[in-house]
Amino acid sequence: MKLVYNVDAKPRFSQALVFAFQQLLAIMAATIAVPMIISGTYEGVGEVSMSIGAALFGAGVGTIIYTLFTMRKSPVFLGSSFAFLGSMGAAFAGAVTVAAGFVGLLIGAAFAGLVYVVIAIIVKTAGVNWLNKLMPAVVIGPTVAIIGLSLAGNAVGDLKTANAGGHELVAIFCGLVTLIVVTLCSVYGSKKIRLIPFIIGILVGFATAAILTAIGYATDTTALKICDFSKITALWEGGVSVSTFISLPEFTFVKAFDGFGDITGAYVGTIAAAYIPVAFVVFAEHVADHKNISSIIEKDLLTDPGLHRTLLGDGVGSIAGAFFGGCPNTTYGESIACVAITGNASVFTIFITAILAIVISFITPVVAFLSSIPSCVMGGVCMALYGFIAVSGLKMLQPVDLNDNRNLFTASTILIAGIGGLSLNFGKVTITTVATALILGIFVNIILSGKKNSKENEKQE
Repeated sequence: MKLVYNVDAKPRFSQALVFAFQQLLAIMAATIAVPMIISGTYEGVGEVSMSIGAALFGAGVGTIIYTLFTMRKSPVFLGSSFAFLGSMGAAFAGAVTVAAGFVGLLIGAAFAGLVYVVIAIIVKTAGVNWLNKLMPAVVIGPTVAIIGLSLAGNAVGDLKTANAGGHELVAIFCGLVTLIVVTLCSVYGSKKIRLIPFIIGILVGFATAAILTAIGYATDTTALKICDFSKITALWEGGVSVSTFISLPEFTFVKAFDGFGDITGAYVGTIAAAYIPVAFVVFAEHVADHKNISSIIEKDLLTDPGLHRTLLGDGVGSIAGAFFGGCPNTTYGESIACVAITGNASVFTIFITAILAIVISFITPVVAFLSSIPSCVMGGVCMALYGFIAVSGLKMLQPVDLNDNRNLFTASTILIAGIGGLSLNFGKVTITTVATALILGIFVNIILSGKKNSKENEKQE
């Protein structure tokens, strides 16, 4: 679609603030999900609690760093990476204390960031032409589609989830209300409405769920109880104080202070084995994401500002993000989809989003409110976001000749491996579905590259 705000555009601050809040909502569910998933009890270590506020703070810092490294030319928000979930779990599973586990998170993020730095140096020296040959449109297109399709189960799972224990069908209703409002605003809304369809959709979906929940409690109907407001009500337990409104996030580097003395060489080796291979996997997804956003803004980010800059921004941003929030960051498909659907590619908006994430991480009621948005509502939003990612990848296949069996087999291999959920496990290291599909696609494409296409054969005949 035609962009309303281009990369270098600067909307009025009041507008940018609204657009930034929408970007934050788009990436919110995934960003706060990582620390929530990692939190828990680990045998031999004890109870681990990671801060949602710290994750938001780290995502904001990482995005600012990425924006600076990319010379304000790439409109993407960085958030907590799901690819490193297994690595983060290994950091705590192999630690002797909770504090040592948090030190492991810092060491692991440093290893992952250094991988990006090394690859960036190689790319800066060798250029990106080799990468374009290794990953042509017939490889990148289906891979981008798989990024969206592989998340379809998450979106549908959220769509069916009622946080307060209500009936699945009621949750689906609230999620579909959200989805329909988002699509109606995007298609039929005025120019201003089309810029903020997710805010409107989430507010309407949340209001619908809240009304049904209120009726459920008033009539003692469990099926209607969708919203869980316990995180909000917990703020007022024990009275009102300054901490009720403002609190310092529990930063990872603070929790790691007492753990440095418990770090051994063997533990560092374990962390390296858990993080470094995953960093190479995430590199492939990094390329796919930037190919996708390049097609949306119609500027090749791999050449300007350059893949080496996007890698450095992502790598250093991940180290900084983990220093505060514990989670290595990555470019978010949700953010890219939000840019595409709204037509707002303003990097200024992304920068304001990062600042907003940092500020909100200190405001306790806002964090509690955002955490209380029902999963089903976010599921409705994610159906639109993930679907758009998938369609963006398929659009990249438009100029590809699928009558040529070389292209047909390459694309079909990626799609089936990705949709089928093929992943590879080597001990504690997992090659994700997206990365596995991409690697297979590259392999098939290389094998078939020696075969002349049908048009070339016709000319020779």
